[in-house]
Amino acid sequence: MDNRIDKQIGNLVDALMGPIIVFSGGWGDSLPDWIKGAIQIERLAQLMKGEETATDTEACAYLYTASLTNPIDRDWVQVYLHVASKVVSRNKDTQIPEDIKVDSLDDYQMGLLRDLKQWIWDRRAKVRQERRRLGKAQAKVEAEARAPKQLGLPV
Repeated sequence: MDNRIDKQIGNLVDALMGPIIVFSGGWGDSLPDWIKGAIQIERLAQLMKGEETATDTEACAYLYTASLTNPIDRDWVQVYLHVASKVVSRNKDTQIPEDIKVDSLDDYQMGLLRDLKQWIWDRRAKVRQERRRLGKAQAKVEAEARAPKQLGLPV
């Protein structure tokens, strides 16, 4: 039972404080604050549903940074506009123009989106494990630094 509770607590902490996975290239800092907040809210909703996949907003954030780094092909543009249409429609302060709004994707594009969301979820888990490992290593170093040194005196 403790393992299940630990996992639930870990998932909750990750939903609120976990990393936002962005495309490497330096554009991660340009994410609007409202997207960061929306990611946390959607992660909590996903957690309550028991779904282990990234959210639409996380996919949108990743594709936003990817599109600023490199040109993306037609299918990825459709996927990006689809998730952006969904994400932006939830934010009352912004609207997506009707001429670029994408309400549905074909099967291939839905597969791309599913794969991207799973990859983001897996990447987040990997980052969380790496942070945990580094935290344990740091704690060990700090504990050794605080431990009294043996000076060669008889005990």
